[in-house]
Order: sequence, then C-alpha cells, then structure tokens
Amino acid sequence: MIERFVFVKLKDRSLRETIAAAALELLPTVPVVRGIHVGTPADEGAEVWDLVLVVQLDRIEDVPIYADHPIHRGFVDEHLAPHAEIKKAWNFSMTLSAMM
Repeated sequence: MIERFVFVKLKDRSLRETIAAAALELLPTVPVVRGIHVGTPADEGAEVWDLVLVVQLDRIEDVPIYADHPIHRGFVDEHLAPHAEIKKAWNFSMTLSAMM
C-alpha cells in the first residue's frame, strides 16, 4: 500500500472545511484511490500546515495515474491550487501496521 501525504498551507485558513469537504467528495471517485483521510492541525506546532490529505493507493505505479486523472486534476485546479500558498507531497510505502 502506498500512502501519498499532501501538506497544504492555505492563503485563507477559513477555507479548510470547504476544501476538505471537496477532497472527501471527489478524490475517492478516482478509480485507483483505495481510501482518503483529511486532517487539520491538532496541536500548535502543526499550525505551519492548514491541511493534510492522505490518499491510499495500491502501488507506486498508481501515483501518476491518480495525479493525471481528470477528477484529481479538477479538484486541484478548482479547489486547491487557487487557494494554496504552499503544497508539498510525499509517497510512502506502508508495509507494517498494528491495530489495537
């Protein structure tokens, strides 16, 4: 499993919920997406970023398919890019987990 972490600093923090709602509505409909989580800062030190999107994909080869998909491109072009000051994304291979 690949998890793509996208950290976003917004120009206007009041748009957090609107952008999060759009991500949760649109991004799960991209065929290679297996899951999505959207988060906001939980502590003062995390306030550098306004949103984190965690997109779950099966394989690293799915990342460009996801990135180029028209639904993802529409989300970025309409909801994210116009309001983002900074965006940083990293992909992680999630091979180990424990459930409690």
